[in-house]
Amino acid sequence: MKAADFEYVRVTSLAQAFEQLAQRGESAQILAGGQSLMPMLNLRLATPGCLIDIGGLPGLRDIRHDGAMLHVGALVTHRQLQESALVSRLVPLLAQAVPHVAHLAIRNAGTLGGSLALADPAAEYPAVALALGATLVVQGAQGVRRIAAGDFFQGLYQTARLPHEILVGVEFPVIAPGGRAHFSELARRRGDFAMVGLAAQFQFSDGIIAQARLAYLAVADRPVLAAGAMAALQGRAPDDEAVRAARVALAGDLDPPGDLQCDPATKRHLAGVLLARAIEQMRQSA
Repeated sequence: MKAADFEYVRVTSLAQAFEQLAQRGESAQILAGGQSLMPMLNLRLATPGCLIDIGGLPGLRDIRHDGAMLHVGALVTHRQLQESALVSRLVPLLAQAVPHVAHLAIRNAGTLGGSLALADPAAEYPAVALALGATLVVQGAQGVRRIAAGDFFQGLYQTARLPHEILVGVEFPVIAPGGRAHFSELARRRGDFAMVGLAAQFQFSDGIIAQARLAYLAVADRPVLAAGAMAALQGRAPDDEAVRAARVALAGDLDPPGDLQCDPATKRHLAGVLLARAIEQMRQSA
């Protein structure tokens, strides 16, 4: 199957992109890296009347450090993230997630903003953004809005971005002294969609978990913070007792649906396995 007919416009500025969005309304679709959109077009799961290509816009491929934040442009590719010394040093959780994103050819062309704007619940970056408390920056003709990751993802492929807005960047808090990151996921084959994944960041003080942020992917229609397990870990050393307490609490945090990957019981079990692995890594690095 091939895509239905559509118009194609390659814009050279955000202002031009906003003009096109205003003229074409909901029939328009933004094209960045296209690694998710193009297969959807060919399967006719998406049938936009017009593709507005923002891939050449200046300023959206920058990665810059500004105080407590790392600003990453929406058109930064997975490969750029993987090769960035700033990302590796300042936002290690994001750096750890990149190798799990699909396959090499896709990482060469796909973008951070494209993944976040799609809001696939099995994707890595939405969970990373939620775990880190990142801020997503959207812009329209009327100005800029900053949306907390916890408010941005609203359901299956649904976000708080309005039809006339474009995701232009993300603000990631840089890791603080005593912070440690862990990303892991389980898939049938490397590069396949995850059965379950975990983006975790811990803050330690004198060997004790002062704070834990645990965001799961592929367990709901959006990334999920495991609030009960997070609370169960706070104030504990990363030992076997902490693992047991967190896994008990996790049962109340997650209610995953079954999918083509595995059934709900298997997802719950695997979520606990990933949590135990994360805590074990923290213990070994203490």
